[in-house]
Amino acid sequence: MQENLIEIFSSIQGEGKYVGCRQIFVRFEGCNLACRYCDTENAPGAHPTCQIETHAGSRQFENVANPLSAQDVAAHIKRLLAETPHQAVSFTGGEPLLHAPFIHALRQEISVPFFLETNGTLARQLETILADIDIISMDIKLPSILEKPVWEEHRQFLTLARQKDLYVKIVIAAETGEEEFRHAIALLHDTAPEALLILQPVTPYGGVQACPPSRVLAMQAAALKQLKDVRVIPQTHKMIGQL
Repeated sequence: MQENLIEIFSSIQGEGKYVGCRQIFVRFEGCNLACRYCDTENAPGAHPTCQIETHAGSRQFENVANPLSAQDVAAHIKRLLAETPHQAVSFTGGEPLLHAPFIHALRQEISVPFFLETNGTLARQLETILADIDIISMDIKLPSILEKPVWEEHRQFLTLARQKDLYVKIVIAAETGEEEFRHAIALLHDTAPEALLILQPVTPYGGVQACPPSRVLAMQAAALKQLKDVRVIPQTHKMIGQL
C-alpha cells in the first residue's frame, strides 16, 4: 500500500484541546471540501516528493519521492519518536480520512496515540478505522465557507466520533452568520453535548476577515447557554512561528 504525502515533521499542536503538546504530523494530499480560508496546497498529485524532517524539531527537511509505503512512513515516525517523546501522531491534510486504509496499516506499526484532524464529513470512512483512532479533532464547516451545507454529514460523523476523545472546532470569521452559528451549536447539543467546543478565530487568508473581539465573546456566551465547555483558542503555532 502506497500513498502520496506532503510532509512528516515534529512540532507542537497549535490548535484546540491539546495545544502545546508535542506531536508528529503526517500530512496527506487531497480533500473532499474546498474551504475559503484553507491555506494548504493539498491537491492530489501535486507533490512529487514528501518533505520529511531529518531530526525532530530541526526544521530541516529531506525530499523523498512519492508515493511512500506504510512501512516507510512508519519507519520515519519511529525515528522521530525515538529522538523525542511525543504525545501523539497527528494525521492531517487535506482530509486524512480519504486515506483510511493507509492509517489502519500504520496502526499496526505504531503504538503511540493516533490523533485525527478532520472536516467531519466522512462517517463511513471513520467507521472503518474508529478502533485505530484515540483522539478526534473535528471541524464543523459552516455553509458560509463552503459551496453547500454539510449538516447531515456532520450529524452522522458526530454520532460515531463521540465514542472517542472528541473535541469540535468552529472557525469563526467576520463573515460567520448568526443563524449558521446557532445551527452548529444546536447540532452539537443534540448529537454530542459532552464534547468540548473550541471557537477558533480565523487566521485571515483568501479574503476571509477576522472576527471582531467583542463578537467572539458574544458567540462564546451564546454557545455556553447550551454547552458546558466552550473555549476560544486561536492558531497558536502561527503566533509563535512554529510549523
